[in-house]
Amino acid sequence: MGIADTSIAAASAALSGLAAWGAWKASSKANDTAAAVAQIERDRWHNALTPQLRLKLEQDKQMLYVRFDGPSQLGRLHVRLTIRDDFDRTRVPPLAGGPTTDEIARTIWGPYRFRPGVDGADQDGRTAAALPLEAGDRTRLAVDPTVRPAWYEGVEGEERWRRQYRTATIRLWGDCEAEGHKPWRLSFGVTQDGRWAQTGRVVGS
Repeated sequence: MGIADTSIAAASAALSGLAAWGAWKASSKANDTAAAVAQIERDRWHNALTPQLRLKLEQDKQMLYVRFDGPSQLGRLHVRLTIRDDFDRTRVPPLAGGPTTDEIARTIWGPYRFRPGVDGADQDGRTAAALPLEAGDRTRLAVDPTVRPAWYEGVEGEERWRRQYRTATIRLWGDCEAEGHKPWRLSFGVTQDGRWAQTGRVVGS
C-alpha cells in the first residue's frame, strides 16, 4: 500500500470514527430529551394528583378538623401536620442576656399547638402523628393555646403573648404520602374564625 492509499485509509477511518461519534452524540441527546420529557410528564401528573385537604379550627371545642376531599386515585393518604412559626427565626441572632437559640426553636410562635401526648403529638405540641385518610374521610386533632415562653414574664407577659396572637393565622405544613407516589409538602393558613382552609401552596413542585 502506497503513501496515498495509507492517507486515504486513515482519512476514511477518521471520518468513520467521526460519524460514529456523531451518531452516539445524537442518540445520547435524544435519550436526554426523552428522559426530560418523561420527567416533565411525571411532574405534571404528580401535581395533578396533589391531595385536596381542608383544615378548620373550632375554638370552643379546641379541635382542628382535617378533611381529605380527594383525588380518590391516591387511595389511602398519610398526612403529617406540623405547626409553623409566624416567621422563620433561624437567622435571627440571639441577643445577649436573652433567650438562647434552642429556647427560641422550642417555642411555638403562633396561637395554637397540638395537645402534647394526644393524637401522637410530640412534647412541644409542634407535630402530630401521621393521619391515615381515605377520600371523603374527616378526622380531628386536639389543640391548645400556645404557652408563652419564660421570658414573657408575669401577667403582663401573658397578656402581651395572647394579644400578639389573638387573631393570628395558624400556619402549618402538611406532609402527605401515598403508596406509589412521590410525597407532597403543602402549606396551610388556618384562620380562627371557623372557616375551612383549603390546600395551599405546594412546596417544591
